[in-house]
Amino acid sequence: MGIEPDRDRVLAQADVSRETARRLDLYVAQLRRWQGVKNLVGPGTLDAVWTRHIADALQLRALAPDADTWLDLGAGAGLPGLILAIAGHDRPGFRVDLIESNARKCAFLMETARLTEAPARIHNARIEGAIAAHRGVAVVCARALAPLTQLLAWAEPLLTTGTIGLFPKGRDVQSELTDAARQWKFVYDLVPSRTESDARIVRVTTLSRVDS
Repeated sequence: MGIEPDRDRVLAQADVSRETARRLDLYVAQLRRWQGVKNLVGPGTLDAVWTRHIADALQLRALAPDADTWLDLGAGAGLPGLILAIAGHDRPGFRVDLIESNARKCAFLMETARLTEAPARIHNARIEGAIAAHRGVAVVCARALAPLTQLLAWAEPLLTTGTIGLFPKGRDVQSELTDAARQWKFVYDLVPSRTESDARIVRVTTLSRVDS
């Protein structure tokens, strides 16, 4: 079985334009090209790139449909940030900032953003030192990066000032929520993932420290 049936189904479900589909194809080609140089995604997931990665990233759009400014923490291969930027190419004022500390991954992100003409800015920096400069973004997101407790600590300067957090999580989401509640008070809802039956997206709308 090839990947084309998955591609067509994912693009139809996401309801993207033909031009956006072409840009996503460019992203996938780049990912395959760079994977041999830098292990950007799990090797076992590359043949399922459309369902495992592209669709997983695109589903976040519906959770903050009016958001024009996004911040992706630990962007890695650009999932979800660069995919969201590609999908938002034709939307005036839309922008995604991606923070990634690995210089070689940043090289991939910069080159792929250039080829796809994505409205993305790549920051080769550590999250702790860079996040305060992004106060005011509408959404902060991170995928497969760290436990929820750590994500909330990094995103605190944003989540305490009105930014929405979108954090995809797997089957251990309840355990992560329990751990996070020991340090944080936060209002959230769990959105079922469209790509994995036991996965959830934690949408955080307010945050404060337990001892505050």
